[in-house]
Amino acid sequence: MKTKDHFPILDIIHENKDYIVVNKTAGRISELSSYEPITTESLTLAHLLKSKPKPFIGVIHRLDRVTSGVLIFAKNKSNLVAFNRLFYNRKVQKTYLAIVKNKPPKNSGMLINYLKKNNAEKKAEVQLSQSNEAKESFLSYKLIDQNNFGYLLEVKPKSGRFHQIRVQLAHIGSPILGDVKYGADDEYKRLSICLHAWKITFPTSLGDSKITYSAPLPQDKFWKFESL
Repeated sequence: MKTKDHFPILDIIHENKDYIVVNKTAGRISELSSYEPITTESLTLAHLLKSKPKPFIGVIHRLDRVTSGVLIFAKNKSNLVAFNRLFYNRKVQKTYLAIVKNKPPKNSGMLINYLKKNNAEKKAEVQLSQSNEAKESFLSYKLIDQNNFGYLLEVKPKSGRFHQIRVQLAHIGSPILGDVKYGADDEYKRLSICLHAWKITFPTSLGDSKITYSAPLPQDKFWKFESL
């Protein structure tokens, strides 16, 4: 989203005294970078500077450049530590939406693979067995809709591996639309693929209660589904 002067503005989902939840635009990186003047973190920092001269901003988690969706930044150190603990203990559930051209072999299932990061090619690879470099990775998916561009999958990763959703869906013959790195032959937007971090759920400090934040879908023809 941009202003009339073509300067990006921040899409804020929720903000309180402890953290801020934003909807990251696909094509933009998550963290500050010396190579790019505008990132999701820099836009968030600019927003926080409007109300505080020296705001704290903590990077809790990240999304790939090509992925859009819900992203949280901590506004103080204690909450950064608390969120880090939740992620470490796997108390945070992320729910993604992915559009694939090829229908998966089954309408729902659990994918279990050993994934290795190929640093030279900046991608993940599926290995036959577990090793020091190849870690066991889990995700569940289910088919929830379809349109003229492909099949809409709801995906819940159970582990946080590099490019996990992208490589595991490609491995079953269903690469994400626009993800040429993992075998897709369909175009989408520049520096973007049809993968959206839709929801994030985590426990609150109040007993067993949980809170969920969701990010609005990209506003384009690919994401038009009757169920959403």
